Amino acid sequence: MAPAPAPCPVGKGIGMGSGAMLSLRFAFSRPVILRGVTDNSAFRSLCTREKLLAAFGARPVRLSTANTYSYRKVLAPATLHPTSLIHAHVLSPPLDTLYFFGDNNFTEWGHLFQQYVVPPFRIPGTSPAYSFGIAGSGSGVPFHWHGPGYSEVIFGRKRWFLYPPDQTPHFHPNETTLAWLHHTYPMLPQAQRPLECTLRPGEVLYFPHRWWHATLNLDTSVFISTFLG
Repeated sequence: MAPAPAPCPVGKGIGMGSGAMLSLRFAFSRPVILRGVTDNSAFRSLCTREKLLAAFGARPVRLSTANTYSYRKVLAPATLHPTSLIHAHVLSPPLDTLYFFGDNNFTEWGHLFQQYVVPPFRIPGTSPAYSFGIAGSGSGVPFHWHGPGYSEVIFGRKRWFLYPPDQTPHFHPNETTLAWLHHTYPMLPQAQRPLECTLRPGEVLYFPHRWWHATLNLDTSVFISTFLG
């Protein structure tokens, strides 16, 4: 069983008008949780297990391993994944912990993505690119970084651990987040602990450019990220 959810010291987005530029305070300096900025109830209704299997069950999906660089990709029938998700154990090696995230065939998945309402805040000069995912309880991705973007949980809960760009976390790229949480996290001095939040349906996390982050799915989760490139 995955650990209990963490509190959310990451700031909440308040008072940002529809279509406004993302506040520079957050765009380049700090993650922020946005609540109530979009209504994705229609998209959520299309992401139930029954609806996903009906729409995509006959098509293969590309699964990734749960290490920092996701070296290995596994092609599997969609029917095997949403109904038989791996529930990771703390001793599960990352190469044996698989999840579905990204590598979406946009020809096949495009009609689903068209129903997603992206947060209305943007960074000048960027455009959105979607990555859709499904993962089992206890799975996640170890620490890594990339450009800015949003992450929204459609079903389930996802715990995030975040460090600023100038604070490289202590981790092994081939250790799962669950193993890191059990073995390394308890030994960290308070000053070296990450920012944390547990994202729930209806909440959107904005992560700035080059912020280190690791994720842990507390439940079987459906989620979508919007990368701003």
